Formats: sequence, C-alpha cells, structure tokens
Amino acid sequence: MKILVTGFNPFGGEKINPAIETVKRLPDQIAGTKIIKLEVPTEFNRCAAVVKQAIIKQRPQVVLCVGQAGGRAAITPERVAININEGSIPDNAGYQPHGEPIQLAGPAAYFTQLPIEAEVAAIQAAGLPAQISNSAGTYVCNHLFYQVEYLREQEFPSLQAGFIHIPYLPEQVVNKPSQPSMALTDCVTGLTAAITAIISSTKN
Repeated sequence: MKILVTGFNPFGGEKINPAIETVKRLPDQIAGTKIIKLEVPTEFNRCAAVVKQAIIKQRPQVVLCVGQAGGRAAITPERVAININEGSIPDNAGYQPHGEPIQLAGPAAYFTQLPIEAEVAAIQAAGLPAQISNSAGTYVCNHLFYQVEYLREQEFPSLQAGFIHIPYLPEQVVNKPSQPSMALTDCVTGLTAAITAIISSTKN
C-alpha cells in the first residue's frame, strides 16, 4: 500500500509553509505503508497537474493533501471541497480568481473518502488539538482538494482522497501575537497519527 502525501510551498509572503515542512519530516513508512512525499506549488493552475503526474507514476491507494490554515489552533481534517475558486490574495503565479468554478461540469462539492472522525480521535489521542472542518476555504487548498476528488471520479475510481489543514508554526506568528501556532514536531506527530488512522481504516 502507498499513500501520497502532498504539502504546499510557501505563499503570501511567508518564508516557510508548515504543510511541506511537516510532510518532509514524516517517516518513509507508517504502519507498514509506504509514504510518498510531494511538494506542490501554491498555484491554482499548476498544483493539480503536479499531483496527477505523481498519481500516475506512483499509483497510490490514498492521496492526502496538507495545507496551512493560519488562524486555526488545531489540526483539522476537511470534510468537503467546493467547486469555487476565490482568492483573497494572488497565488504564487500572481493569479487571483474571483468566484470562478473549478470544473464547469463538476458537481457543487465532493466529500472526502477518508475517516475524518478516526483521524481526529487519533490526533487527540496523541495529545494534540484536532477537530473536523467543514470548510477548506476557497483558495488553492480547496482547489487541490476538489481537483483530486474530480480526478478520482473521472480517472482513478479506486483512489481515496482527503485534505488536512495544520496551524502556523511558531516562527510565523512572531509578529502576529494574536494568532495560534503549533510546533513542527507536534504537526509531524499529529499528521502521523492521522495517517495511521487512515491506514487502519483502509486495511479494515
């Protein structure tokens, strides 16, 4: 079994993105399952193509995308991706969509196939805050989540896919004193726990 775990590169003027920093530090194997790590660009028009190529090459059973959610204090598995692109800031290519559909022929939304309740329980059992999120936003995170679900529906029907948001790292909030953060080691612990729950559910 293989799980493809993706993390975005820095965006919005940040020098670091907790998503890719956490993904890079995951073990190469979790519960006997190979973990394939992939950095993706924070760009509406490129991120899905990068992930699709990795799916074709690696043939994973699960794709778990990871993104930064500044302002959140917990690790938050996402329930749903919606068919809309709306950028409060431009992406790393300078593109800033305003209310455009991601896929003209796509449904309004997709729900994850991953066991988000079990993920939350596993993260909490590891001593870290976690809760289910019902909004992945409308930026590149939601875009990629939706696109991977669309790829699953159209081309890779045996795939399972989902998304997890993680908080800022402490060094990102030095000048944002009201914003919560989470240590990188805790992000790695939490994500590892979530992936372990995914593996357990998939094997069962």
